[in-house]
Amino acid sequence: MGLLGVALMALMSVGLGIVGGRSVLAAEAAKKLEVAETPTLRLSLGEALAVFLKQNLDLLITKFGIDYVKGQRITAGLFPNPTLSVGTISSMTSRNTIASSSELATVVQQLFEMAGKRGFRIESAEYGTQSAEANFEDAIRQLSFAVKDAYFRVQLAQRRLALAEENRDRFARILEVNTIRFKKGFIAEVDLIRIRLQIVDFQSQVIQYIQEADAARADLRQLLRLSPLTQLDLTTDLDYKPVDPDIAALRRVALDVRPDIRAKRLAQSQRIADLKLARAQAIPDVTLGAGYSVQGPRGPDNQQQVLLNFGVPLPLFNRNQGGIVQAEVGVQQAEADLQKTLNQVENQVDVAYRNLLQSRRLVEAYRAGVLDDARSTLTIVERAYERGGATILDLLDAARTSRTIQLNYVESLFNYQHHFFLLESAVGKGIAS
Repeated sequence: MGLLGVALMALMSVGLGIVGGRSVLAAEAAKKLEVAETPTLRLSLGEALAVFLKQNLDLLITKFGIDYVKGQRITAGLFPNPTLSVGTISSMTSRNTIASSSELATVVQQLFEMAGKRGFRIESAEYGTQSAEANFEDAIRQLSFAVKDAYFRVQLAQRRLALAEENRDRFARILEVNTIRFKKGFIAEVDLIRIRLQIVDFQSQVIQYIQEADAARADLRQLLRLSPLTQLDLTTDLDYKPVDPDIAALRRVALDVRPDIRAKRLAQSQRIADLKLARAQAIPDVTLGAGYSVQGPRGPDNQQQVLLNFGVPLPLFNRNQGGIVQAEVGVQQAEADLQKTLNQVENQVDVAYRNLLQSRRLVEAYRAGVLDDARSTLTIVERAYERGGATILDLLDAARTSRTIQLNYVESLFNYQHHFFLLESAVGKGIAS
């Protein structure tokens, strides 16, 4: 290969290197751009609830149910359509044609519902519309609790993650120092191995809590109808706000404002209206008709006639006996369903209240000094270990105890908040903290 060939090969190598470098730079730039374009949404708890009310698909589906029953209300108020009848009568003889001997009769008939049937249908449909609206409010009540719970499950996972990372980093520093001490012969190899194992244990916890936080964020995004690419920055902390509600007042409020109780009462009223309609169906409706008849040249002398008719079915056999029995059973079922719901609400309020009290006692027990004692104990043992006044087993035991106490405290905070939201959901309205 001559000098020209060598030069060409060199230029090709340089060119490929430039292209390869540009490809790497382009890939890195695209990656940075993708991260930069990922939207981050900062949400307080109140803002998350506002997004939920605006965008949640389950609420939207339930709201469509209101429009559906409104259509039923329109149908219930409509009058029956009149009937138009047009007929001919012809003399079919060998000498006469239809045109020369036909009679044309036009009759309009109208059905008139008796015994207030239309009014009872309208009454039933109105109760159905109000019941659908109450069910929509109840869906808001239940799903709002789900949003609050998912919001603080994210915060719980983040607190757990921060604690695991803190412990991992602490023991990473201890491992770094003790690696030097081991090389100088100050500690045994088994102590170094124990520290490494403890770091692996903390790292596994970090991965576990990252996965829990991702799952909780996914649940929250789904409730808020957000894209999976949306990064959530939650600003309402998992904190302790003591409450001491009046259980007797809560029971009264729940029975007055819970939308599911109102929906059951409206359903009972609708069944009563249906019973009225069923009894009214035993009374026959009346059909009135009027018409005009024009006869051909071969008809009788009176070639133009006015027709009037009156029709009513005779209730000899069918007086809607079965429909009345079914409507009576529907009223009884609605009454039983209402009583069942009332009993459930009272028990839900009572259980949620008791759980809130117990979780509050646990949080206050940790905040009374146990949490600080666990942290200070680990610090004291760690310093003693550095001076040779404690063994590695003492340090590991103090670390596990501190981790357990801090995890239990964070979980008790979440449980307290969880039961507080459960009590609000059971009552059907917010409780002042």
